[in-house]
Amino acid sequence: MRRAIKRSGIFASTTLVLLLIAMVVAPAVATGQSATTQGASITSESFGFVNSTNPDHPEQGNEVLKYTLTNRKGMRVNILTYGGILQTIEVPGRRGRLTNVTLGFNNLDQYVNENPYFGNITGRYANRIALGQFTLNGVDYQLATNNDPNHLHGGDFGFDKRIWAAEEIDDGTNVGLRLTYTSPDGDENYPGTLHVTVTYLLTPKNEIRMDYRAELEPGEGLETIVNLTNHAYFNLAGEGNGDIYDHKLHINADEYTPVDPTLIPTGAIDPVEGTPMDFNRSTAIGDRINDGTFEQLVIGLGYDHNWVLDRRTDDRLELAAKARDPESGRTLKVLTTEPGIQFYAGNFLDGTLIGTSGKTYRQSYGFALETQHFPDSPNQPTFPSTVLAPGEVYETTTIYAFSTDR
Repeated sequence: MRRAIKRSGIFASTTLVLLLIAMVVAPAVATGQSATTQGASITSESFGFVNSTNPDHPEQGNEVLKYTLTNRKGMRVNILTYGGILQTIEVPGRRGRLTNVTLGFNNLDQYVNENPYFGNITGRYANRIALGQFTLNGVDYQLATNNDPNHLHGGDFGFDKRIWAAEEIDDGTNVGLRLTYTSPDGDENYPGTLHVTVTYLLTPKNEIRMDYRAELEPGEGLETIVNLTNHAYFNLAGEGNGDIYDHKLHINADEYTPVDPTLIPTGAIDPVEGTPMDFNRSTAIGDRINDGTFEQLVIGLGYDHNWVLDRRTDDRLELAAKARDPESGRTLKVLTTEPGIQFYAGNFLDGTLIGTSGKTYRQSYGFALETQHFPDSPNQPTFPSTVLAPGEVYETTTIYAFSTDR
């Protein structure tokens, strides 16, 4: 609420005149243009009601909200309570113009019925689990094989298809959203009731900070597996503005996990040196993506692999990857506490999806950098564990940091 200040006499008249002059001469800021705001803000509105073609959808008929976060530099982020989706991310380019750099849709029906995980929270287990099977404490679990023959991103109705409770955050510096969801015991056949919180913060530095936290319900005595990430697809030239082959990419990793023909890790951890998987030096994504002599690129139809990050510590934020669009000068840095990152080059986009701006998304019109524990870790004893026991707290952080070179 604006605080009223009482003045009298000539001072009040002078102030009123100056205020009116300022209102007249102050330049208007057009939608889609760069702007420096007086302060950060957060607003909300309805984004519609879930209308799934699948009558078994657990959120059928429920309302979804859209929250708009704006920082002091004018960067804007839209977040949906459905799946915790980052619907749009508007950041400036070299000339200062705000452009949406993440793939998505302008309506809820497409997110519900067509979405290839654009921008959402993936869980209870992000990435693949071989044949949808794992064993925990002597109990065999069978999950949905929604990516035949494997389990992918939490199953038929994973965290990406749930409506999350939302709480606004405005601490005077950052604006954000605290999203919560309770996944009951047996949800998608995962054991244990899991209480999950994902906090999005938009900072004055044009960063989106994502803090993930999960705990099991006390007293159940059940362990579970957890692996959470965000699945935003980026195109730093602008959503729908062609492929990302010219983007320069650096991944801070000397090793990666090769996969079998169903994209499940073989269990090996191989060096990237001397292969198209080496992004230790910033390299255009398209330079080697069509190398038919390298079996891993043939299997994945391009890049769809987990890199083993070079980390100095186990739990501090460190640089995982950096992408840059040479034309616009936009740069994305990904910092994380996680041990791995899945680089996916949009290989399965096929032109059938119409995105936010009305343009079709063709192959490699976007890329994802999914910070994570490794795929199929529950079945790979040499990989970092994803088991969460009662009394333990799952906590990870990832930051998307945007900037522009001059």
